Amino acid sequence: MKGKLALLFTIIVLTLIGVNVRLAYINRTNGDKYTKKVLAQQDTASTLLPYRRGDILDRNGTILATSEKVYNLILDPKVLLQNKDEDAEKDCVEPTIQALTECFELDEAELRTTLSEKKDSSYVPLLRQLTKDETAAFREIQEDKERGTKIKGVWFEDSYIRRYPNNSLACHVVGYTVTGNQGQTGIEEEYSNILNGTNGRSYNYLNEDLEQSKSVKAATDGNSVVSAIDITLQGIVEKYIDKFIEDYTNKNIEGPAAKNIGVIMMDPQTGEILAMAGDVDFDLNDPHDLVENGYIPQEIYDAIESNPHILVDQGYMLEREYQQLETNGKLDKENLVLFLQNQMWRNFCISDGFEPGSTVKPLTVAGALETGTINDSMTFLCDGKQVIVEGQKPITCAKKAGHGIITLEGSLMFSCNDALMQIAAMEGYDNFLKYQQIFNIGLKTNIDLPGETNNASTVFSKDTIGPTELATSSFGQGYNMTMIQVASAFSSVINGGYYYKPHVVKKILDSNGGTVENINPVLVKQTVSAKTSSLIRQYLYHTMYGEADGNGNNATGKKARVAGYAMGGKTGTAEKIPRSARKYLVSFIGFAPVDNPQVVCYVVVDEPNAASSETQASSSFAQEIFKNIMKEAMPYLNIYPTEEIPADMQDEVDAENAAKAQQKAEQEGEEGGEEGEEDMGGDEPAPEGVLTDPNTGEQVKMPTEKDLEGQEDEGVLGGIESPLLGNEESGEQSPESPESPEEP
Repeated sequence: MKGKLALLFTIIVLTLIGVNVRLAYINRTNGDKYTKKVLAQQDTASTLLPYRRGDILDRNGTILATSEKVYNLILDPKVLLQNKDEDAEKDCVEPTIQALTECFELDEAELRTTLSEKKDSSYVPLLRQLTKDETAAFREIQEDKERGTKIKGVWFEDSYIRRYPNNSLACHVVGYTVTGNQGQTGIEEEYSNILNGTNGRSYNYLNEDLEQSKSVKAATDGNSVVSAIDITLQGIVEKYIDKFIEDYTNKNIEGPAAKNIGVIMMDPQTGEILAMAGDVDFDLNDPHDLVENGYIPQEIYDAIESNPHILVDQGYMLEREYQQLETNGKLDKENLVLFLQNQMWRNFCISDGFEPGSTVKPLTVAGALETGTINDSMTFLCDGKQVIVEGQKPITCAKKAGHGIITLEGSLMFSCNDALMQIAAMEGYDNFLKYQQIFNIGLKTNIDLPGETNNASTVFSKDTIGPTELATSSFGQGYNMTMIQVASAFSSVINGGYYYKPHVVKKILDSNGGTVENINPVLVKQTVSAKTSSLIRQYLYHTMYGEADGNGNNATGKKARVAGYAMGGKTGTAEKIPRSARKYLVSFIGFAPVDNPQVVCYVVVDEPNAASSETQASSSFAQEIFKNIMKEAMPYLNIYPTEEIPADMQDEVDAENAAKAQQKAEQEGEEGGEEGEEDMGGDEPAPEGVLTDPNTGEQVKMPTEKDLEGQEDEGVLGGIESPLLGNEESGEQSPESPESPEEP
């Protein structure tokens, strides 16, 4: 018996030895082949786990941009066909196709073609960006105990889509994204790396025991950005831009309300941008459609291909821009549409330079006060003009009859070009240019938005400035600035003398809402002393509220007042190039409250719809928008009325109160100007006789109405062009501008 057991044991051992030898031989000769077969039968695919791009919020936490989770429907033909069987009970292909066509708008024939043509593929997207509700019916089938076992080779890939709940609100500040979470314009572009995260991945693999295991590297979501924008103030600004467009389109002449309109509201104590808007906007959820966004009519869009010059004829493009595209062989419709899109996406408030006009007069006065060139007690004689270079036409004041003898304060109150030219001449080239640099005239502010233009090439230097350039620069003509450059410099003059870098973002949050970084105000420099700043605030208060002087000169900013509030501000009218065209850009910049400014509002209206050149030169267009905005914004900002209502505003207040009372009664069921250049007044002729210039002692005979009769009005500058600025109509190149964003 023992012998038999020993024999059996020996046989078994020899058999095992033989098997091992055979396995070793197979492994050595065909190991790779069989390993691949085993691995091919295992699910070792990896799955992308997408990150969520961070939100963009307003300063109060209201969502301006967010990423909404969606799902891509993915077909795996390789897996599905492996589960194909002649036995209907075991086959998974037909049940899967049936479920797909039942739950989604998919063509059965196209599905079968896809299976046939891509049978070796493991990743075929069928539908993208499905909502959770749109996937619900198919998920129910997958989870069903009977039908679900027959659904193979189909899965949902997580993804995200960018949504903008407020559509076009603050579109140029917020920006938008394109494929791959690439930010385009605005905060989306400037802070794209912060908003983006890192994708994760889920791996299936065979462990050392040849068992299937899973490894997950989680995605890292992007950080969120809290902007300085206040959605309520932004809404107020856009509402009154829209109202102006509605009121003035085709009002005086056939055409738009203005060529361009821009508004900036900022906190002068920090540089934070509270609101920024223009007259052109677009839906961030559909930023490419020119017609739907109202940028261009359908009939013009349709005509582009056959008649590209229609864009020049209709004012969408300058002749020089057309010629440049023609030279580069880019007059096809695709490139023309891209050009128009870039114009629609362009942020006028930071990307377009223009001659600012009289809104920079406070900077000239402040600089001269700082150098000791002038003082508060000085007076000036304005006879309506200055001959700067012998033989050259005089540069005139807005009031051709002259303001007479006025104070330094009066030079701003009445917006006197003559006095400003005298001040600049007293200051001299070196001091004047020094303070232009101190105020960053024409230089980038480095605001945290893409596309800011640099106007440095348009500003005069020691080598290019002459007496005429000094004279025109004193009242904001002959060089370019952007709105953000003007607003930042002006804020420093009225906030105590501190120039802050403007910014639109104030905080970075992580995906859990924790603070990663606070964007604190950046004090760049001190521009003027607190004493000078206080004096300028006083002058600008009287520019809006001051009484007429003995010569009949009226404060120019009265139309911007809001009854009961202590405010300050300055009008602006700039004569555009070419001077012969007699077209104007008008503006108003103001602040409140006057003793401790909390908000600056700057309004620009480029070529307002007016019946004539004379009426187009009135800053009342800009003052109207400013007043409407501030009337609604100041109570929201907890800026309260502290002043008595001026007598000349009482009728206006009574009418408003009556309208409110009537509206209230209806809700309860009880239903049953004048225009002129910067409102300078002075329509009455100056007193006849001779006045003595208080600074030179020169005896000057003041012009009378009779003297001015029959004189051709050639504008303030008498046709003098800036040697540094291009002539837009002649086709010369305009000053340096930022590159337009290109759609990838």
